[in-house]
Amino acid sequence: MVGSTPSASRHERHEHAERHPDVNRRLGHRPQQFSRFDGRTAAAFLMPGPDFGANMPPTNPLLNNLLSPAVLAFALGLGARLVKGDLSLPKDAFGLIAAYLLFAIGLKGGIELAHAPAGAVAWPAVVTLLLGCLTPVTAYLILRKFCRLGTADAAGVAAHYGSVSAVTFIAAQSFVAAQGLPSEGFMPTLVTILETPGISIALAIGLMASGGSRQLPAALSEVFTSRGLLLLVGGLVIGFVTGEKNWSDVALFYDTKGAIFRGSLCLFLLHMGALAGERLKDLRNVGLRLLAFAVVVPILHGALGVWLGHLAGLSVGGAAVLGAMAASASYIAAPPAVRLTLPEANPTFSLTCSLGVTFPFNIIAGIPIYFAMAKQLG
Repeated sequence: MVGSTPSASRHERHEHAERHPDVNRRLGHRPQQFSRFDGRTAAAFLMPGPDFGANMPPTNPLLNNLLSPAVLAFALGLGARLVKGDLSLPKDAFGLIAAYLLFAIGLKGGIELAHAPAGAVAWPAVVTLLLGCLTPVTAYLILRKFCRLGTADAAGVAAHYGSVSAVTFIAAQSFVAAQGLPSEGFMPTLVTILETPGISIALAIGLMASGGSRQLPAALSEVFTSRGLLLLVGGLVIGFVTGEKNWSDVALFYDTKGAIFRGSLCLFLLHMGALAGERLKDLRNVGLRLLAFAVVVPILHGALGVWLGHLAGLSVGGAAVLGAMAASASYIAAPPAVRLTLPEANPTFSLTCSLGVTFPFNIIAGIPIYFAMAKQLG
């Protein structure tokens, strides 16, 4: 038989299989395996479809974060400082990039806020305000009881940890978007809600504990009129009223998911890495208890923020970003307010912990931890 002859060509075996399907079935042959391998079949084989990789094991968010350009840029700036190099940006360039990032976040947040139902924003806003009241109190108590800091120093550090780091917020938003679970568009509104209560409550605690009332109004004015808060709130208002048509004219430049924004974030974190590297030399002056505080308390605050965000109805990405906000420590808005109200507070404690320890920890490992917490809550 032709189909069983070893010397028969593949074409002959294929023709025999088509002429004698009954023989083919008895012999167990499958003619389709000899079908012609045309160009379309090759394209389908070489170009995976949309379901390709659906059953593959998920990637590691922590590893993805460590290998992201933004985190690697931060590590480059930090490493350069450790070998006595300097990759910090010129002051004017750094200020311009910082202003761009904050204004872009506010503008995009305002666009999204205009489309968000009031009910979707209400509960997240309530829990964010609650976080702003709780985090400075817990930080102050731990600093007093565990770290054994004095009243002014504890209140000064608590003011930093009760507020929010805008850079950590930006990094968290970029991270969850890269994981395919972006946060709600109105998250910049929550930043403005969280910014002020934490600072003011911590400073009020410090003043009451020291029996004074000096400079609190001036300190609060400093917070409300800080450049970062004005850019964020101003961008929110402009985005809220501008409308989709006008937004489309500038979306390419200000879209927080675009290449311009992400590239600017890399340069910004390169500079922040250099600043954090400058603070590493002060670690020996703050003590092991304060170093432990700068890592453990952000995790506790972050877990609280994720849990409250979940209860408030935020998405996985939104709850993770709220956790990162609660875990962060301000090193831009808080220092001048503390300096005005509590001049006796030692800035080495607050800046070394917030910028030298907590900020790098959150950028490198904290944000993926809060994201994993949010995924567990679902």
